[in-house]
Amino acid sequence: MARTRIPPVAAGVAAAVAVGLAVTWWVVFPPETAGRALAGRPDVDLALPWPVEGQSSAEVQNLGSLGSRGEQRPVPIASVTKVMTAYVVLKDHPLGADEAGPEVTVDEQAEAEATSAEESSAPVRAGRRFSERDLLALMLVPSGNNVARLLARWDAGSQDAFVAKMNREAAALGMTSTSYTGASGVEDSTTSTATDQLRLAREAMKNPVIRAIAATPSLRIDGVPGAVVNTNTLLGHDGVIGLKTGSSTAAGGALMWAAQARDGALILGVVLHQSPGGTPAAGLRAALENSQKLIAAIQRELPAATR
Repeated sequence: MARTRIPPVAAGVAAAVAVGLAVTWWVVFPPETAGRALAGRPDVDLALPWPVEGQSSAEVQNLGSLGSRGEQRPVPIASVTKVMTAYVVLKDHPLGADEAGPEVTVDEQAEAEATSAEESSAPVRAGRRFSERDLLALMLVPSGNNVARLLARWDAGSQDAFVAKMNREAAALGMTSTSYTGASGVEDSTTSTATDQLRLAREAMKNPVIRAIAATPSLRIDGVPGAVVNTNTLLGHDGVIGLKTGSSTAAGGALMWAAQARDGALILGVVLHQSPGGTPAAGLRAALENSQKLIAAIQRELPAATR
């Protein structure tokens, strides 16, 4: 049987089509990296020790993305939720950098929840009045769930009404894989992705009140016994200036972080779903340790990459 000869031009066209299809396939379905982590193509390409589990994302403001790792699917985010709570409260009740804001009266529900053994809380008493700023600090620094819900009720009349605001803000920021179901993050049904939460971190750090509170290792608040200590133990190391921890059995450990590079640039990152299924303390420890390695490497590698 005679063999059919493919003309050179036709062969060239076929090869070009094949290459085009291969490139398209690579773009739509990028290859997996070590640890089965999907890598988002960065604007600044650094060799970084990304966590091998969960998902993470980072960027340098005015430079661009450092990439992401892990399948960006919605997972529980625990108390990282409180960043959106603070963002919504301050959008509705703006404060200047040094303003305390209006006073809010603690209700009986917030006092009853203050002694819960099931979740983090702040020791507040019914009838006591705190400034908006102090309540934001009690929510963000020691991660008081009861204070998050108190702020939600104060702002919107009910937690459900406040949650609707949270989801509207998420949609406005393009957080298409995020669903808030409570103001504190205690609900496992509040889910998001590292890339979505990075969008929020970018906006939250523009607010001087959030930025100042998130950078506070500890503080004293009149009406609250003892020092209020930040759950983010990375503060003050490798330029870290924020932002918010989260931990639960379902979420594992989570950290939305902010750090200043040696040249003053703002580095932002989110690490989610570290060691889920274990104790919240173990998950948080993993999130902090893995974030610290990532931040230290960025601080080390970034100057050479941007020369």
